[in-house]
Amino acid sequence: MIGIVNYGAGNIFSLTAALQRIGVEYGMINQVTDFDQYDRIIIPGVGHAGAAMKKLRETGLVEDILKLEKPVLGICVGMQLLTACSEEGNVELLDIFPLKTLHFDERIQLKVPHMGWNSVRAENDCPLFQDVPDNTYFYFVHSYFIEYSKQYTGAVCEYGLRYSAAIQKNNFYGVQFHPEKSGKCGETLLLNFSKI
Repeated sequence: MIGIVNYGAGNIFSLTAALQRIGVEYGMINQVTDFDQYDRIIIPGVGHAGAAMKKLRETGLVEDILKLEKPVLGICVGMQLLTACSEEGNVELLDIFPLKTLHFDERIQLKVPHMGWNSVRAENDCPLFQDVPDNTYFYFVHSYFIEYSKQYTGAVCEYGLRYSAAIQKNNFYGVQFHPEKSGKCGETLLLNFSKI
């Protein structure tokens, strides 16, 4: 059963609708004791990383997230929160991954935000992408990206430069795109996470 961290910065409706479609049970994590009810955790997120981190700290859940040994999936800003810091608000984040979240604007000549469908290629045998063909298109909406790291990358994408579309470290995973808005392949990814 999946627990969704409910901290006021996530697009929870689309995510819960996708989990319902694939028949995965879920519930909301509003306080520390709720973690015990679930065997997998999703941290959703939309909007500003600095604001999202502030809201997450206000819940009092940060220390317990850092201690989790269950599989954890960050989606979009939820993935960025797993990195060390973000140029969005120049804020320190959870620092589970020793990576930076950077702004596209000064680094590419393309339109920002990166919005729409783009192809993703799995790396490092990331279990999220089992039965997902290489170069599958997923749905993105973001102005900030996670720097590419061979060690931690679970999948890559290119938009003016190569960056990590997915990351993995021990029990922690993240995806920059929105699997809940990415059709059947997005549902496959969520189903894979439910089985990790």
